[in-house]
Amino acid sequence: MTEYSGAGDPKRTLELLWGVRERPRRGPKPRLTAEEIVRAAIRLADAEGLDGLSIRRIAEELGVSPMSIYTYVPGKAELVDVMVDRAFGELAPPGGGSWRDRLEHIARDNWALYHRHPWLLQITTVRPPLGPNTCAKFEYELRAVDGLGLSDVEMDSVVALVTGFAESAARVSVNAAEAERRSGMTDEQWWEASAPLLETLVNEDDYPLGSRVGAAVGNEYGSAVAPGRAFEFGLARVLDGIEALVSSR
Repeated sequence: MTEYSGAGDPKRTLELLWGVRERPRRGPKPRLTAEEIVRAAIRLADAEGLDGLSIRRIAEELGVSPMSIYTYVPGKAELVDVMVDRAFGELAPPGGGSWRDRLEHIARDNWALYHRHPWLLQITTVRPPLGPNTCAKFEYELRAVDGLGLSDVEMDSVVALVTGFAESAARVSVNAAEAERRSGMTDEQWWEASAPLLETLVNEDDYPLGSRVGAAVGNEYGSAVAPGRAFEFGLARVLDGIEALVSSR
């Protein structure tokens, strides 16, 4: 199931993202806060994914009625945006070092974030949640490539390339782990179970390159894929490509 950020009411989402409704007001102290609801939603999503997330489920987690949740959060669509923004708040700006060091830090930090919160991969953020953490994230990502002679549009494209690669690589890694969990078999066990029949169906002479390379990969990885290795290889190549662009300036 795919969720889409920006699917809720824009005004109410922005109010929730920036805590407008959390400002001091007269009357008795509220039983809950929007932040407590967001934290509960993230805990549930970490444990069960977004498919199991609902206002009713959050209410059960907090021991209140669903209507109590709606006092603070307009609906699930707006809540998802805040969850993404709060998760982005776990990312740390890169320190010193070269531009390459800074971009590598950003890629690795994003890779780790998607593994801590796999539900982020279920959300399409073509309309990013315009909250404080998302804005701060974009600012320090741009700062990592500022002053390299790139145009503003190129700076944005470089950042999108690095973060998009980290997201894509993390998706493969998370999906591989989920496939193992659902099947109850490791990749090695799955290939061992498939091999006897596969050998009778496939003539290696018909697929000489695939057979040769597949055997080498299997011997090296113990499976058809190694997401961690692919991330390391791909990140280096992405940075090499950016270095060629920077050097041309």
